[in-house]
Order: sequence, then C-alpha cells, then structure tokens
Amino acid sequence: MDGPAEDRVYYVISDLHIGGDEQLEEVEFLDELLDFLARLETTDEDAELLINGDAFGLWEFTGMSGLEKFDALEETYPTLFEQLRKTGENIEITLIPGNHDHELAAYDEYVERFAAYNVTLVQSKSITRPVGDAAIHFEHGNQQDPNNRIEDWGDTNVTPLGYYYNTLVTSRAGQLSDRGRYNWLKDVQAVTPTERVPVWMLSKYFYREMNPLLRYALVPFLLLFNISAILAVLAALNLLGVWSAPVETTTSFLGQFGTVGTAIWVLLVVNASLAGLLLLVGVPLYLLRRDIKKTINRFGVFETDLTVDTQTTYTEAAQEVFEQEDDVVVFCYGHTHRPSVQSVDGGLVVNTGTWLKRLHRRDGVIGLLPPVFYPSYQLCAVRITAEDGQVVVDYEEVQKPSPSPEELTLTERLLTVGRKPDIELPERAVVETEQSVPAPEPAE
Repeated sequence: MDGPAEDRVYYVISDLHIGGDEQLEEVEFLDELLDFLARLETTDEDAELLINGDAFGLWEFTGMSGLEKFDALEETYPTLFEQLRKTGENIEITLIPGNHDHELAAYDEYVERFAAYNVTLVQSKSITRPVGDAAIHFEHGNQQDPNNRIEDWGDTNVTPLGYYYNTLVTSRAGQLSDRGRYNWLKDVQAVTPTERVPVWMLSKYFYREMNPLLRYALVPFLLLFNISAILAVLAALNLLGVWSAPVETTTSFLGQFGTVGTAIWVLLVVNASLAGLLLLVGVPLYLLRRDIKKTINRFGVFETDLTVDTQTTYTEAAQEVFEQEDDVVVFCYGHTHRPSVQSVDGGLVVNTGTWLKRLHRRDGVIGLLPPVFYPSYQLCAVRITAEDGQVVVDYEEVQKPSPSPEELTLTERLLTVGRKPDIELPERAVVETEQSVPAPEPAE
C-alpha cells in the first residue's frame, strides 16, 4: 500500500483535459482551478491531492511530440504550474496518467519535470492509499473501456480507437472552431457519448450557423409538423370514408374567419401534405433500417460500441479489486465525466466527474426542431477521509456560473423551458470498515 498517514484527507480531481491545438488551449475553468489549488496551499489538514488521470490533453497536441508538449504546457499556463509549485509545498500532489495523457507514463523525463513543480508523477495504471484502517484504489478508468484501453502500458506506439478519434476529430475541431459564427466546435470533447456528435453538430448548425432568415422561415413548418402528421392521418381517413367529422369541423370553423381562415387552411393543407409524404417514405425507410441493423448485429460485424458503459464495467472491476484486496473499500475512477457514487458489495464505487463543460441533450418542447444541448459546469473535488470507523466520501462543489445565458440562443432557451438538467452532485456516502464492527463478546 502506497503512502503514509493515519488521518489523511484525500482530495481527488480528474479529467481536466488541459491543452491541445489552437482553440483547445482555452481553459474555461482556469480561475476556479487556481482558486481551489490556492485553498489547498493554506490548508492545515494532513492532505494529499490526487489528480486521477487526463489532467492534460496530450493526445490533442498533433503538431509536436514527446517533451515538446510539456514545454508548450509550461509556456501556455505559467500561472497554473506556479500555483502547483506553491500548493505542493504545503501538501502532497500526486498525478497518475489517463488515456489522453498516457504519454506521461512513457517518458521518465516527465517525472523530473513535474517534480520541479512539487508534483509526484506515478507512471502506473493504479495506486492505493490508506484511509483509516482501510484503503482506496485509484485508477483513471480507461483500462475498463475497450476503446481507450492501453494494452502495453508505457509504450508510446499504443494507439487505441480513442486516440484516432481525438487526434483526427477533437484536435481538428480545436483548429477550426473560431471560423464559425460562434466559437462552439471546440466543445466536441464535451459531447458524450461520441455517437451524439452528428446530432450535436446538426443542432449547432441549426441554432448557430444557419442563416437566420432561413431558420425563422423553417421554424413554423417544423413546429407544425406534429399537428400536420395528425391532420394527414385524419385526411386519409376522410378520403377513405372512415371518419370525416374532424375535417368537416375544421373546415367549418376556419370558414368563419374569411381570408385569414382560408390562409390558415392552405398552410395546414401544405403541411399535412408534406407530413403525409414524409410518413409514406419514412415508415418503410425506418423498417428497412431496423432490419439492416438486426442483420448486421446477427453477423456480429460491429461488436464494440463507441459508447462507454458508465456503470457495469466499473462496478465489476471494483468488485474484483475488493475481492483481491481485502482492505480496499473505495474504488475511485474518472474517465466517463459523470460524478457518481455506487454502493456495491465490498465498498463504494466513486467517479470524480470532469472539469470540462458538460452538454445535456434536451429534446424541444414541440415539433421536429433539433434537440438542444444544454451546457453546464459540474466542477467538484471528491474528499475522502476516515471518521469514527467509517470511510466518508464527500463531493465539494467548486462554484462556476452557468454558461447557458451566453451559449444558448433565445430559441434554444425557449425550447428548454422547464427542461434544465439536474446537475446536483452526489450526496455524502459512507462505508463501514471491518475494524469498525465490534467483535462479539466471548461466551461465559
């Protein structure tokens, strides 16, 4: 078991993803991170800060290699490295690599470079720390993700699927982001799961990039599509002589308004006709797509989804660790960007979330308008300590204003009224240690 300390307090953060090509250089939470580190600089606790992987976006530096990336980080974020040095004079700071910064495990020179800033780089997949009479297992979590697993740890030539996605997509987005009407493309790294990227890009095109005149011309037709689909079905029933009352009632009602009623009737007829055509084409296409997908799955052509399983694989890995190491009662990881605490047989499974922006898909209140990806921050540090024979896990929120007023258009805000995401952090969780259970009294 690594580390000393009977009453030590552990602060854990992960998935900062600092650095990258061009627009990815911007760290929107830098002030909050500096304030957090400054607070630890003056704490009187026996504390250790663990940065649990993906502190840096080394995969997203595509124009340089090796220690050049560290030079770029030093040059771009001098205040951050200076604050790490100051904080490291008061408490221990430990950094372990993730998948985005796996190169930290490949070059021994990184250990010396970080040591100059009082940061201990541990080039291992995982580490263990004592907490009271028990222990905590720390790992980034990418080893449980088949798309980002590093098969040969420490080998710079290892390139899992996630490497290609980030070097070809994420870094390219950073290079092109400032060419849009709004600098939004760089947020692609906040879109999870990655299958949502095409829908997210369609959404941002519609609400941000589309010519406003075209967008506002389309909105009435798109909003009326649901009504028009119903009208198309009712019109078909009327033509077949099955049920004519709805059409006759609507015609009679609109006829009372003269020219205005006629205009509304024409608009409804056009929309109903388009909806009918779309339904006629869409239903068979949907059935065809469904059948093709079933056939592909039956042959096992695509056996691995891009989506990271944020639950099962990690609880199974945790239970395996709990069985192999009796003193470990907390399995702490990051990688999936979703802060959570799960109680499983043997202990707690704790996810440290991310300091990146998070995007929550919200479907519009009506019509066929593209979904809205509602932005939020959920900055936090996980605090783990021992209290009265228990291991206690708390989430300490780091306040940062919501980016939604600046990043959502008026249309997006109207469509998500009452649909804002719940971004509450997990509540305190505790796990009893074996030593905390009183031994039975001997029989007389």
